[in-house]
Amino acid sequence: MNPIRYRELGRLIASRQPACGSTTVIAVDGPSGSGKTRLADGLARVSGAAVLHLDDMYPGWHGLEATPPMVRTGVLDRVAVDEIGEVSRWDWDANRPGRLIRVPPTPLLILDGVGSGARLLRPFISVLIWVDAPLDVRKRRALERDAGVYEPFWDIWAEQEARHFAAEETRGHADVVVNTGSLPR
Repeated sequence: MNPIRYRELGRLIASRQPACGSTTVIAVDGPSGSGKTRLADGLARVSGAAVLHLDDMYPGWHGLEATPPMVRTGVLDRVAVDEIGEVSRWDWDANRPGRLIRVPPTPLLILDGVGSGARLLRPFISVLIWVDAPLDVRKRRALERDAGVYEPFWDIWAEQEARHFAAEETRGHADVVVNTGSLPR
């Protein structure tokens, strides 16, 4: 699917039953700089979905693997039983947990970020979208987006992604693959 076709994604989502209590969860996963947040935010605009950005909760530059368990126990386990989920926002400036993010049950919830399609989370996910782009495009986007803050950590994060995606086989479990390599900024 290229470029992003929100109507097609909307039809796919509408065809799926909620797997997290009464909440339909859509995971938008893929490597850094691929365009996950752009897709998630656009999908939220056309669908009215709430979005939980995993970038807000990764516990630092080495925290990818810690995030799916936090999402499961803090958010999805609770939302599935009609309770408000809570997870700590990561204070990137202070390099420590910050204030809580509260996630109420909602008809449609989008998980946006690396690890959102992890095996641990899949029982709660109704649609898994894999977003990708060529490495040079992804790296340029990510480094421009974060104005140099990300640059010293690109290799550290990329190694975590590679290990995570190899172990999780996320792309192979995706319901749809979106390549954003040719999309304008």
